[in-house]
Amino acid sequence: MTFTPLNIAIVIFDGVEELDFQGPWEVLTMVNSVRAFKKLEGRDHVYLVSETGGKVTCAKGMRVEADYSFANAPKSDVILVPGGQGTRREVTNSAMLKWVAAQAAHCQWVTSVCTGSMVLAAAGPARGKRITTHWGAIEEVRKRGDAGEVVSGQRWVVDGNVVTSAGVSAGIDMAIWLVGQLHGEDMAKTVVKMMEYDPAPPFAFAR
Repeated sequence: MTFTPLNIAIVIFDGVEELDFQGPWEVLTMVNSVRAFKKLEGRDHVYLVSETGGKVTCAKGMRVEADYSFANAPKSDVILVPGGQGTRREVTNSAMLKWVAAQAAHCQWVTSVCTGSMVLAAAGPARGKRITTHWGAIEEVRKRGDAGEVVSGQRWVVDGNVVTSAGVSAGIDMAIWLVGQLHGEDMAKTVVKMMEYDPAPPFAFAR
């Protein structure tokens, strides 16, 4: 499969859930690690974007600095909007909604984790589409009325080029699927192996 380097933008904001963006970041950047290990040319550009380009304070207190602001971020091929309590503010943030809508207009894939799907729906790319979110926010997202259908019980949902995933760890699964779409099944399988991604929680929850 021919490798085409991509610009992959992950949006961050105050109150963003840490693993919602760190999990997909690990998956998406692992593609570059695999290519370096195999001495192959070409790397994806995976980067963090915030409204101002400065630091944000995440939901659990971690502080992270973005690589770009909305004003100077590169044109993206893929965009990912994570969730977290901060999305309740971002769904009314006109700067966020305008930037997401503008980027989505030329993206191959428009994706979210958890309540990031609320932002995609409010901004337009996921309006009227089938989406999902964290199990605890299903009814909240349904009541907003922006989506065509809010699906429960699925790790990720694909509707056209919009891919939304359920809560927190589901973003890792979605990102692995996305790698398969972008760079082929063999690369996705290698990423899984390199990450030693083989979930086996000692305490499972009942759905």
